[in-house]
Amino acid sequence: MLRRTYLALTAATFIAGPALAGGHSKDIVDTAVDAGTFETLVAAVQAADLVETLKGEGPFTVFAPTDEAFAALPEGTVEDLLKPENKDQLTAILTYHVVPGKVMSGDLSDGMMAETVNGQEITIGTEGGVTVDGANVVNADIEASNGVIHVIDGVIMPSTD
Repeated sequence: MLRRTYLALTAATFIAGPALAGGHSKDIVDTAVDAGTFETLVAAVQAADLVETLKGEGPFTVFAPTDEAFAALPEGTVEDLLKPENKDQLTAILTYHVVPGKVMSGDLSDGMMAETVNGQEITIGTEGGVTVDGANVVNADIEASNGVIHVIDGVIMPSTD
């Protein structure tokens, strides 16, 4: 259930963005929830107690994995991450998908490094399509009142060292 909610949040954020381009009246979380394809992401954001943060002033750039991206993880991974005892690990993964500031696709360049909210850097690629740590950006520049969402087709993982 949390997995579906998390993904619904993420998808909603990316899909609803273009429809709200004029007013941007919804924040990142509400945009993702409304999209309906980020249920797992939304569930994870809730489990990690990051909802209020992502509803905050920002701005934030969120690289939001789809429900399908979470489903592609090894069986049991999402369920384990959603357990209360794994909240720190879940938070580290989720904050690795968030960059402070509003970064639009036009601001990206090949080989660019961006520091995430969790303190580690992600690598942007632009050859043959935009990628983030190897995950493809499948829908870019979904604007929200407190930032922007870029939908990705994979869950990116921070290093564990």
